[in-house]
This record gives sequence, structure tokens and C-alpha cells, in this order.
Amino acid sequence: MIRILLAEEAPLLRGGLVAFFGGVKDLDVVAEIESGESLLRTALFRRPDVALIDVALPVLDGFSASRRLREEVPECRTVLMAGRQRSGDLRRAVASRAAGLVLKDTSPGALVESIRRVAAGQRVVDAELAFSELGSAASPLTERESEVLELASRGASAAQIASDLFLTIGTVRNHLSRINRKVGARNRVHAIRIAEEAGWL
Repeated sequence: MIRILLAEEAPLLRGGLVAFFGGVKDLDVVAEIESGESLLRTALFRRPDVALIDVALPVLDGFSASRRLREEVPECRTVLMAGRQRSGDLRRAVASRAAGLVLKDTSPGALVESIRRVAAGQRVVDAELAFSELGSAASPLTERESEVLELASRGASAAQIASDLFLTIGTVRNHLSRINRKVGARNRVHAIRIAEEAGWL
């Protein structure tokens, strides 16, 4: 039996998935949640084999949730669900160490097969998302610049980023200026939005 943690904000879709999985003999939904707020706590308590997570989950988005789950509940493998094709999502999924990425409009049978394959240690990627990724641009940011922007995207100030990365505030500000120039952003908020839409964060 494959134990599933389902994290989906939309009640109708979440309820539909729970009902559907209830009719599949080797799947068991051991927990269902609507936001990322309780995801880690629930996973630590229920110990699922697979977490099926909406990428647009509120509080803690699916990519961040996947990364945290991999760190804190390593035996749980993640399948991310995207509502639409978006350039960069596959790159973000790989960076978050998810085992799978599927579109929400995939067929029920394909979703079940994806969960089974991921539970068996394989990786699964929706073909449309894979082809979409082939046409997306690579990140122009260095690893350090990506770290700085990632912290900035979480609301950290220049001083907090400097403390977390053992840098001076001046160095952090220089990184942020370079990031803005590289991605063509007007300011930090604009740079974060550009990087998220491109899948660089």
C-alpha cells in the first residue's frame, strides 16, 4: 500500500482526488491538507511514502515544500502538480529535489501510474512540461546571486541576508544591483518576480 499525503488548496479538487484514490486498491490517502503551513508537521507525524503537492500551495509553495520534505522526511518522495505549463517549473522541481512533476489536467490513470513509479524510486515528468522547458532560458545568475535572491524572495533584509551568508551588507547590495542588471529588473521585487516566472528560484 502506498501512503499518500495530499496537499491541495482547492477543496473540490482535493475532495475529488481523495474519493478517486479511495477506489484504487494500492493507494491510501493518510492525510489531506489545504496549505503548506502544516505540511511538514503532518508529514513527520503520518510518514507518507509519496506527497502529492500543488505547486501553488499557499504559505509554503510546492517547490519549497518539496525541498523541506527532502531534508526532513527523506523517505517521502514528492510529486508536484502544476495547474498550467510554465517555463522554468521543471527546473524548479529538479532544484527542489522533487521526484515528479505533472499537470493537473493529466488523466486519472496517468496520475496513479506516476505515483506508483515515484513510490518505486523512479522519476516522472509530464511530456508537455519537459518540452516547454527545452525552450526556456538558463539562469544568468551565479550560485551566490541565486542564494541572495532566494533569501530576498523570503522577505529577508540586506542585513539578514548578509548575516545568513556571512557577507557584508555592502556585498549583498552589490549582488542585488548586479542581479537587477542581469535580469533587467527595476528593483528587487521586480527581479524576484522575473526570476520566479523564469524558474530560476
